[in-house]
Amino acid sequence: MPDVKIRKFLTIVEEIYHEGGKPVAKPLKRGAIVAVIENPFAGSYHEEITGFMKDLEPLGLDMAKRLVAALGGNVADVEGYGKGIIVGQAGELEHGALWHAPGGYAMREVLGGAKAIVPSSKKVGGPGTRLDVPVTHINASYVRSHFDSIEVGVPDGPRANEMAVVLVMTTGPRVHARSGGLKAEDIKGEDGLR
Repeated sequence: MPDVKIRKFLTIVEEIYHEGGKPVAKPLKRGAIVAVIENPFAGSYHEEITGFMKDLEPLGLDMAKRLVAALGGNVADVEGYGKGIIVGQAGELEHGALWHAPGGYAMREVLGGAKAIVPSSKKVGGPGTRLDVPVTHINASYVRSHFDSIEVGVPDGPRANEMAVVLVMTTGPRVHARSGGLKAEDIKGEDGLR
């Protein structure tokens, strides 16, 4: 398979102190990293594409490490995660599926073996396309306080022959989360769900 050709990285971090209620002492940090890469399959149909997943693994690890650093550098602070991809218009949605394993396993490894499935979204679009990337708790998908999404996009990407691969992380629950359900401190850690 071809090497991964990176055009650019985009990293975004926001700090949220309140959502209308009393400001919190420690803000929630929500971060996203996007790598705009060449799509080696753009422009024509290719029957065999799965080998590119292996090529994407080093990029996934690099992005996960960069994102943890952008959020303060402490792996233990990360409580939520998600992944996504925007495939340029000369590609197909199936090319986006190639990011599922490299992106998810990279975050699990960097975060010390997180248990929950990494939620994801994907779409085909052009430069400036926005993508809502879902977020769940890293060890139990049913922790309702951590259900979230982070909107990402690249002003000049992806171009038709590119893909924008995305990882997102958060340092805690939504600010003022109060919708009930399983609490983070009650996680059993048996199956990635509860």
